[in-house]
Amino acid sequence: MRTITFSFFCCSLALGFATGCARKNFFQPDAQVPAGAVPTAQLATADSVWARAGHHYNRHGWFFRRLMGPHHRAVWAAPVRVPVFRLASADKAAGAFKPTKLGGGFQSTSLTLEAADGRPYVLRSLDKDPAPILPKPYRKTFITNALRDGTSAGNPYGALVVPPLAQALGVPHTHPRIFYVPLNETQLTVDNANERLRGKLVLLEEKYDGKRVSSPLLPQARGFVDDEDMRKRIYAHPADRPDEQALLRARLLDVLIGDWDRHSGQWQWAELPDPTHADRRRYAPVPKDRDQTFYRVSDGLVGWLGTRRFTVRHLVTFKKHIRDVQALTGQGRFVDQRGISELTRRDFDQAARYVQQHLPDSTLARAVRRLPPAVYALEGPRLLRNLRHRRDQLPAVARKYYLLKARTPVVAGTDQADFFRVQRTRDSTTVRVYSQALGADSLYFQRTFFNKETRRLTLEGLGSNDTFEVTGRGLPLVLHGGAGQDVVRPAGGTRIEFGQEANGNLDVPRPRTDKEALKNYDRLEDE
Repeated sequence: MRTITFSFFCCSLALGFATGCARKNFFQPDAQVPAGAVPTAQLATADSVWARAGHHYNRHGWFFRRLMGPHHRAVWAAPVRVPVFRLASADKAAGAFKPTKLGGGFQSTSLTLEAADGRPYVLRSLDKDPAPILPKPYRKTFITNALRDGTSAGNPYGALVVPPLAQALGVPHTHPRIFYVPLNETQLTVDNANERLRGKLVLLEEKYDGKRVSSPLLPQARGFVDDEDMRKRIYAHPADRPDEQALLRARLLDVLIGDWDRHSGQWQWAELPDPTHADRRRYAPVPKDRDQTFYRVSDGLVGWLGTRRFTVRHLVTFKKHIRDVQALTGQGRFVDQRGISELTRRDFDQAARYVQQHLPDSTLARAVRRLPPAVYALEGPRLLRNLRHRRDQLPAVARKYYLLKARTPVVAGTDQADFFRVQRTRDSTTVRVYSQALGADSLYFQRTFFNKETRRLTLEGLGSNDTFEVTGRGLPLVLHGGAGQDVVRPAGGTRIEFGQEANGNLDVPRPRTDKEALKNYDRLEDE
């Protein structure tokens, strides 16, 4: 968790009387299950062990569980049989791994590996320590205990369920596998990786980055870039566009599995040739980091209060019914704003039906069966039942999702000279965006927005010298000219007025004439 709310703090005061100061030995020293706790017929071998992802989350009494919630504590404590991680033999197809970089931010530990053929992989710890995000004065208090305990809301094995679902929908995905890093590991020789990963369960998966990666679902990919680099490319030239249909299917998969943590850092993009234009490129989305899949946090008093609409709303519990679409999709709003801006209500409806048709009960059951046996016994039947119900709700959810995205949409241009043609009527506004850089086939964006769905439409010219031609009266507009000599050109007698923002905090001066080049302004609203 990255945000501590007032409600969370107040409830944690009660927890403080039960837990006191921050525990020095909060985490289990070794994930491996003692030999005496495993039946003789199922003893581990030299290549595998019985281990628990986080037994320390399941050591509390009834009062603590009632206050904080049962979460996935039993899953974290369930014994699972996993292979021992060895750099030379973890993946026979990839060959021996070589550690190259230690990362993972404040909470988890991740180690980038390079396979013998040059492809990148990542090794990530299942357990996390969010305490470093706290201010130093709080790190020795009971708040650290409560924050660390919040990790139990996640299902450590949830990522294993995702590949069959993604495969059925044509969404690129990794092939995650769980390993145990032995206590005597010495070959992870990057910074202090040995010390940080010893005795832990880790997840190994491909890393979609660079030009050496290949994906069966994207055989034509010329390379993979992160979200920031992809945006730089689509802003640099209109010939580069995101695959909006593919992104929408991926986002509906996020909704289905309850993965709310889909900010821009959770996406890679594959560079593909455009099948309709040889000189253009499109970018297909590749989701990554499924740590928050099947999240369960609101089953205790603290979690319930902490996830209300006025607190940490985006921490959404995976349940039978999909209720708060805005909270569930909110972390990915910037990705949506730039990546599915041209899609219509019909596109959302068709995408929802596509997901339903390609995820029959048999596929859902096969995906859930990928959980370790002990975890399936705890969660499998309920998880399968919830997935079925959520899949059946997708058409209605997709309509809510569409209306949410249609409320205040943004149409962005590029750093090239763009021509925005805006035709307004009393009930709708049609926007077409052209670019001289594309030659004869210069139209690269077109969509009609309806007044009953859209409150305000924002157009962003970005760089170069852009022209905004507005006809008719209707939907309120906000224009961002950006750099360059930008021109607003009313046609057919349309009057453009320059006034204050709706909140009254920004005063934009009126130009001398309607056709004057607009320089050094932030926003323009047509009233």
